[in-house]
Amino acid sequence: MTTEQLNAELEGQEAETVIRRAWETFGEDLVFATSLAAEDQIITEIIARNRWPIALVTLDTGRLFPETYALLAETERRYGIKIRVFFPDRVQVEEMVAEQGINLFYDRVENRQRCCRVRKIEPLRRALAPYRAWVCGLRREQSVTRTATRVVEHDAANGLVKISPLADWDEQRVWAAIAARQVPYSPLHDQGFRSIGCACCTRAVTRTEGVRSGRWWWEEPEHKECGLHVGTRHPNAEPSTLPGERT
Repeated sequence: MTTEQLNAELEGQEAETVIRRAWETFGEDLVFATSLAAEDQIITEIIARNRWPIALVTLDTGRLFPETYALLAETERRYGIKIRVFFPDRVQVEEMVAEQGINLFYDRVENRQRCCRVRKIEPLRRALAPYRAWVCGLRREQSVTRTATRVVEHDAANGLVKISPLADWDEQRVWAAIAARQVPYSPLHDQGFRSIGCACCTRAVTRTEGVRSGRWWWEEPEHKECGLHVGTRHPNAEPSTLPGERT
Protein backbone atom coordinates (compact mmCIF):
# COMPACT_ATOMS: atom_id res chain seq x y z
CA MET A 1 0.00 0.00 0.00
CA THR A 2 1.17 3.54 -0.75
CA THR A 3 0.69 6.70 1.28
CA GLU A 4 -1.69 7.91 -1.43
CA GLN A 5 -3.82 4.77 -1.14
CA LEU A 6 -3.96 5.03 2.65
CA ASN A 7 -4.85 8.72 2.38
CA ALA A 8 -7.66 7.93 -0.08
CA GLU A 9 -8.99 5.35 2.39
CA LEU A 10 -8.91 7.68 5.38
CA GLU A 11 -9.78 11.08 3.91
CA GLY A 12 -13.07 12.20 5.45
CA GLN A 13 -13.06 9.49 8.12
CA GLU A 14 -13.55 10.20 11.83
CA ALA A 15 -10.37 10.98 13.77
CA GLU A 16 -10.76 7.85 15.88
CA THR A 17 -10.98 5.72 12.73
CA VAL A 18 -7.84 7.33 11.32
CA ILE A 19 -5.82 6.73 14.49
CA ARG A 20 -7.07 3.15 14.81
CA ARG A 21 -6.06 2.43 11.20
CA ALA A 22 -2.67 4.03 11.79
CA TRP A 23 -2.15 1.82 14.83
CA GLU A 24 -3.20 -1.27 12.86
CA THR A 25 -0.80 -0.34 10.06
CA PHE A 26 2.28 0.71 12.02
CA GLY A 27 1.86 -0.73 15.53
CA GLU A 28 4.82 0.08 17.76
CA ASP A 29 6.40 2.01 14.90
CA LEU A 30 3.80 4.76 15.38
CA VAL A 31 4.38 7.80 17.62
CA PHE A 32 2.22 10.80 18.51
CA ALA A 33 4.11 14.10 18.82
CA THR A 34 1.98 16.44 20.91
CA SER A 35 2.49 20.15 21.49
CA LEU A 36 -0.36 20.11 24.04
CA ALA A 37 -2.38 22.32 21.71
CA ALA A 38 -6.16 21.99 21.81
CA GLU A 39 -6.08 19.71 18.75
CA ASP A 40 -3.36 17.53 20.25
CA GLN A 41 -5.28 17.21 23.49
CA ILE A 42 -8.20 15.72 21.55
CA ILE A 43 -5.88 13.15 19.96
CA THR A 44 -4.39 12.32 23.36
CA GLU A 45 -7.88 11.73 24.76
CA ILE A 46 -8.73 9.38 21.88
CA ILE A 47 -5.53 7.37 22.32
CA ALA A 48 -5.94 7.14 26.09
CA ARG A 49 -9.64 6.25 25.96
CA ASN A 50 -8.97 3.41 23.53
CA ARG A 51 -5.89 2.30 25.47
CA TRP A 52 -3.81 2.08 22.33
CA PRO A 53 -0.15 1.71 23.40
CA ILE A 54 1.01 4.50 21.10
CA ALA A 55 4.14 6.31 22.28
CA LEU A 56 3.62 10.00 23.10
CA VAL A 57 6.41 12.59 22.88
CA THR A 58 6.61 16.35 23.27
CA LEU A 59 9.24 19.09 23.02
CA ASP A 60 10.41 21.44 25.75
CA THR A 61 12.07 24.32 23.92
CA GLY A 62 13.12 26.00 27.16
CA ARG A 63 10.89 29.01 26.34
CA LEU A 64 7.40 27.62 26.98
CA PHE A 65 4.64 29.25 29.01
CA PRO A 66 4.26 28.07 32.65
CA GLU A 67 0.71 27.06 31.72
CA THR A 68 2.09 24.58 29.18
CA TYR A 69 4.14 22.76 31.80
CA ALA A 70 1.14 22.66 34.11
CA LEU A 71 -1.01 21.21 31.32
CA LEU A 72 1.60 18.53 30.61
CA ALA A 73 1.47 17.38 34.23
CA GLU A 74 -2.34 17.57 34.35
CA THR A 75 -2.69 15.55 31.13
CA GLU A 76 -0.44 12.78 32.42
CA ARG A 77 -2.42 12.61 35.67
CA ARG A 78 -5.82 12.72 34.00
CA TYR A 79 -5.17 9.91 31.55
CA GLY A 80 -2.62 7.88 33.47
CA ILE A 81 -0.04 8.18 30.69
CA LYS A 82 3.56 9.24 30.30
CA ILE A 83 4.62 11.75 27.67
CA ARG A 84 8.34 11.62 26.95
CA VAL A 85 9.91 15.08 26.83
CA PHE A 86 12.73 15.93 24.42
CA PHE A 87 15.00 18.95 24.94
CA PRO A 88 17.30 20.99 22.66
CA ASP A 89 20.99 20.24 22.57
CA ARG A 90 22.63 22.37 25.27
CA VAL A 91 25.74 23.14 23.21
CA GLN A 92 23.71 24.32 20.21
CA VAL A 93 21.56 26.60 22.38
CA GLU A 94 24.58 28.12 24.12
CA GLU A 95 26.40 28.73 20.83
CA MET A 96 23.31 30.31 19.24
CA VAL A 97 22.70 32.67 22.18
CA ALA A 98 26.38 33.59 22.43
CA GLU A 99 26.49 34.49 18.74
CA GLN A 100 23.12 36.21 18.24
CA GLY A 101 21.61 36.98 21.64
CA ILE A 102 18.87 35.57 23.80
CA ASN A 103 16.05 37.10 21.71
CA LEU A 104 17.65 36.75 18.27
CA PHE A 105 14.34 35.78 16.64
CA TYR A 106 12.97 39.33 16.69
CA ASP A 107 15.73 40.65 14.43
CA ARG A 108 15.41 38.58 11.25
CA VAL A 109 13.35 35.69 9.90
CA GLU A 110 16.58 33.74 9.41
CA ASN A 111 17.43 34.16 13.09
CA ARG A 112 14.00 32.96 14.15
CA GLN A 113 14.31 29.98 11.85
CA ARG A 114 17.67 29.11 13.40
CA CYS A 115 16.14 29.26 16.86
CA CYS A 116 13.33 26.95 15.74
CA ARG A 117 15.84 24.54 14.20
CA VAL A 118 17.81 24.33 17.42
CA ARG A 119 14.92 24.28 19.87
CA LYS A 120 12.32 22.34 17.86
CA ILE A 121 13.41 20.64 14.64
CA GLU A 122 16.53 18.89 15.95
CA PRO A 123 14.80 17.55 19.10
CA LEU A 124 11.82 16.40 17.03
CA ARG A 125 14.07 14.46 14.68
CA ARG A 126 15.59 12.66 17.64
CA ALA A 127 12.12 11.96 19.01
CA LEU A 128 10.90 10.54 15.69
CA ALA A 129 14.04 8.62 14.78
CA PRO A 130 12.92 5.17 16.10
CA TYR A 131 9.57 5.25 14.29
CA ARG A 132 8.10 4.81 10.80
CA ALA A 133 5.07 7.07 11.17
CA TRP A 134 3.91 9.93 13.35
CA VAL A 135 0.59 11.48 14.28
CA CYS A 136 0.12 15.23 14.67
CA GLY A 137 -2.70 17.74 15.15
CA LEU A 138 -2.46 19.76 11.92
CA ARG A 139 -5.63 21.31 10.51
CA ARG A 140 -6.01 22.84 7.05
CA GLU A 141 -7.86 25.83 8.49
CA GLN A 142 -4.98 26.85 10.77
CA SER A 143 -3.01 28.92 8.27
CA VAL A 144 -2.21 29.57 4.61
CA THR A 145 0.81 27.29 4.95
CA ARG A 146 -1.36 24.31 5.94
CA THR A 147 -4.26 24.39 3.48
CA ALA A 148 -2.85 21.44 1.49
CA THR A 149 -2.46 19.18 4.54
CA ARG A 150 -3.50 15.60 3.83
CA VAL A 151 -4.70 13.03 6.34
CA VAL A 152 -1.81 10.78 5.29
CA GLU A 153 1.30 12.05 3.52
CA HIS A 154 5.00 11.42 3.20
CA ASP A 155 7.14 13.58 5.49
CA ALA A 156 10.27 13.94 3.41
CA ALA A 157 12.10 15.96 6.06
CA ASN A 158 11.93 13.13 8.57
CA GLY A 159 11.60 10.17 6.22
CA LEU A 160 8.32 9.06 7.78
CA VAL A 161 4.62 8.86 7.08
CA LYS A 162 2.75 11.76 8.72
CA ILE A 163 -0.85 11.32 9.81
CA SER A 164 -3.17 14.26 10.59
CA PRO A 165 -6.49 12.88 11.91
CA LEU A 166 -7.99 16.37 12.35
CA ALA A 167 -6.94 17.73 8.94
CA ASP A 168 -10.49 18.62 7.90
CA TRP A 169 -11.72 19.89 11.28
CA ASP A 170 -12.62 23.53 11.82
CA GLU A 171 -12.01 25.39 15.06
CA GLN A 172 -15.63 25.15 16.17
CA ARG A 173 -15.47 21.35 15.95
CA VAL A 174 -12.28 21.30 18.01
CA TRP A 175 -13.85 23.21 20.88
CA ALA A 176 -17.09 21.26 20.69
CA ALA A 177 -15.11 18.03 21.12
CA ILE A 178 -13.14 19.46 24.04
CA ALA A 179 -16.36 20.48 25.79
CA ALA A 180 -18.14 17.18 25.08
CA ARG A 181 -15.26 15.04 26.32
CA GLN A 182 -14.08 17.41 29.07
CA VAL A 183 -10.58 17.43 27.64
CA PRO A 184 -8.04 19.51 29.61
CA TYR A 185 -6.64 22.48 27.71
CA SER A 186 -4.43 25.47 28.35
CA PRO A 187 -6.11 28.38 30.17
CA LEU A 188 -4.27 30.66 27.75
CA HIS A 189 -6.90 29.80 25.15
CA ASP A 190 -9.46 31.57 27.32
CA GLN A 191 -7.23 34.65 27.32
CA GLY A 192 -7.18 35.08 23.53
CA PHE A 193 -4.32 32.77 22.62
CA ARG A 194 -5.73 30.82 19.67
CA SER A 195 -2.39 29.09 18.99
CA ILE A 196 0.28 28.55 21.64
CA GLY A 197 3.99 28.07 21.17
CA CYS A 198 6.96 29.60 22.94
CA ALA A 199 6.10 32.45 25.31
CA CYS A 200 8.45 34.86 23.55
CA CYS A 201 6.89 34.20 20.14
CA THR A 202 3.17 34.00 20.94
CA ARG A 203 0.61 36.66 21.78
CA ALA A 204 -3.15 36.87 22.21
CA VAL A 205 -5.27 37.83 19.18
CA THR A 206 -8.85 38.85 18.47
CA ARG A 207 -11.48 36.40 17.20
CA THR A 208 -11.39 38.09 13.79
CA GLU A 209 -7.67 37.35 13.32
CA GLY A 210 -6.30 34.10 11.93
CA VAL A 211 -5.73 31.10 14.21
CA ARG A 212 -1.95 31.42 14.00
CA SER A 213 -1.73 35.21 13.61
CA GLY A 214 -0.41 35.50 17.16
CA ARG A 215 2.61 33.33 16.34
CA TRP A 216 5.70 35.31 15.20
CA TRP A 217 3.36 38.27 14.74
CA TRP A 218 6.18 40.43 13.33
CA GLU A 219 6.51 38.15 10.26
CA GLU A 220 4.46 37.78 7.08
CA PRO A 221 1.89 34.91 7.11
CA GLU A 222 3.75 32.82 4.53
CA HIS A 223 6.77 32.63 6.85
CA LYS A 224 4.85 31.46 9.92
CA GLU A 225 6.12 27.91 10.21
CA CYS A 226 8.79 26.73 12.60
CA GLY A 227 9.89 23.99 10.20
CA LEU A 228 8.28 21.03 11.95
CA HIS A 229 5.66 20.74 9.21
CA VAL A 230 7.49 21.57 6.01
CA GLY A 231 9.00 19.22 3.48
CA THR A 232 5.99 16.93 3.21
CA ARG A 233 5.30 15.29 -0.10
CA HIS A 234 3.60 17.47 -2.71
CA PRO A 235 0.06 16.26 -3.48
CA ASN A 236 1.00 15.64 -7.14
CA ALA A 237 4.17 13.69 -6.38
CA GLU A 238 4.55 10.08 -7.42
CA PRO A 239 3.07 7.52 -4.99
CA SER A 240 5.43 6.30 -2.28
CA THR A 241 5.30 2.90 -0.64
CA LEU A 242 4.66 2.89 3.09
CA PRO A 243 7.89 2.16 4.98
CA GLY A 244 8.25 -1.54 5.62
CA GLU A 245 5.66 -2.51 2.99
CA ARG A 246 5.90 -3.60 -0.62
CA THR A 247 3.75 -2.67 -3.56
